[in-house]
Amino acid sequence: MILIDGKKAATELKEELKQEISQIKKKYNKVPGLTVILIGDMAPSQIYVRNKEKSAIEVGLKSEVIKYSNNVEEKIVLDKINELNKDDSVSGILVQLPLPNHIDKQKVIEAIIPSKDVDGFHPMNVGNLSSGYECSIPCTPLGCYLLIKKIEPKLSGKKVIIIGRSNLNGKPMAQLLLKENCTVTITHSKTKDLKAECLQADIIVAAVGIPELIRGDWVKKNTIVIDVGINKTERGIVGDVHFKEVFKVAKALTPVPGGVGPMTIACLLKNTIDCFKRSQK
Repeated sequence: MILIDGKKAATELKEELKQEISQIKKKYNKVPGLTVILIGDMAPSQIYVRNKEKSAIEVGLKSEVIKYSNNVEEKIVLDKINELNKDDSVSGILVQLPLPNHIDKQKVIEAIIPSKDVDGFHPMNVGNLSSGYECSIPCTPLGCYLLIKKIEPKLSGKKVIIIGRSNLNGKPMAQLLLKENCTVTITHSKTKDLKAECLQADIIVAAVGIPELIRGDWVKKNTIVIDVGINKTERGIVGDVHFKEVFKVAKALTPVPGGVGPMTIACLLKNTIDCFKRSQK
């Protein structure tokens, strides 16, 4: 049984990115820049943004956080995005979600030009991923994909069950694994006999937001299980996978916390560098 250490994998990736930024600095005499827009004072968003800023600085990226109050006008945010789109020192733009109700999420996502969309949420990046073209890939599924590849480099023909159909993870995850010639089934909370589906899987990616849904008897031996869930319970934070039960049977499993989370931030930095490199072509 392999415990997939997301912190270690993220540290290794950040070290590679640090070297890459050092090379970029020598070649172009500048470094990629990441600008994050944070609206409101939601504690989880503030923590995420702080961690992103800290990691960006660690690898040598130029990092900027623009903060607005909860009642900021939508037009002010859109005007700022437009300004950042035109700023050559900014390689990547990220607007921290969720947004206050009076701000249209779709408008904000579509305001960021695709070449600076480090979240990979712009419809053009979504379409390019689906078509197998070069694009920014959403950070969480990219992190999951890199963790899976560490355990199993040859994915062709593998049967994958993805639990969860969100635009943030489930759908882009399916595209990434289809490109690797996996046989992919997307399931969700309404799927009939989810246990039977899981028992066919070589790889399970759980991102459905139901605490400890996947039990030990849902998983066959030698299955790689990636737990994307973060659920607050009375016992603290747990994933979508019953860790103790699944740990006994799976080939490899990510813990919660310390699994996918650290890789998500490392992949945001990777996307920022990739956006910079594409802009120099």
